[in-house]
Amino acid sequence: NKQATLSGGSVMLVRPLLFSSAAIAGRSLPLTAAMSMSSTTSGDQQCGGKSAVVFLHGLGDSPAGWSSLEHQLPSLKPSLGEDVHYVFPPAPTIGITINGGYEMPGWFDLFDWPIGISAKDDKTGKNKAAQQIEEAVEKLEKDMGIPPNRVVVGGFSQGGAVALLTAYHRRKEGKVPFAGCVCLSGWLTMKDDLEITDEVIKSTPLFWGHGQADDKVLYEQQPHGVQILRELGVDVSDAAYPMGHSSHPKEIEAMADFLERVLKKDS
Repeated sequence: NKQATLSGGSVMLVRPLLFSSAAIAGRSLPLTAAMSMSSTTSGDQQCGGKSAVVFLHGLGDSPAGWSSLEHQLPSLKPSLGEDVHYVFPPAPTIGITINGGYEMPGWFDLFDWPIGISAKDDKTGKNKAAQQIEEAVEKLEKDMGIPPNRVVVGGFSQGGAVALLTAYHRRKEGKVPFAGCVCLSGWLTMKDDLEITDEVIKSTPLFWGHGQADDKVLYEQQPHGVQILRELGVDVSDAAYPMGHSSHPKEIEAMADFLERVLKKDS
């Protein structure tokens, strides 16, 4: 195996599979299978949706890895069906430091492994990723008439980190808050730069699910991030599950409950 030198130590090459959870509803698919799944909403499909869910995949994955949410969530909550438009943006292909510079789909660079609460931030990469999501949300409003306050941004792992950044750090005065945010096995980044407007605190609740045995994005990230956001006034629903860096059937059910609640509001 290839190795990358990190902080004077030796770290085994992190394979793309580690962050690519096409692990939905208790079944883990290999990355090759995840990438072969069809995704009808990763592009510019038009529909008459009244609201939208923008969901970001993890490191080494593709939009196909989580595209089954488009069918799974409505099977749990019919209100998340035809009136909800699903968007699964693709991450760019970039070099990842902990992989010795090996290129793979990723939202930003990683410098620490596993990812604990002291992990270093790639601020440039994270802000660039958040800007990509903001542009996708702007396109929803321009092309489909869906405003930001009818959009939930979410993601898994790296995608969850970018969703938090997009929903809270970057919705400054004058920007319409999102309807909600979902973070699955992600982490709160750029904590020293975190300032949340009163309007966002009031308008953008969060669902955060995490695995108690997560050895990649450590479980400590969830209580740490949740405490910070709650102290600032954010309405956070958090839940932990008996799993590693994956997803759990109960987590997807809780996510569906959350999405129905925030998207039915003011509809």
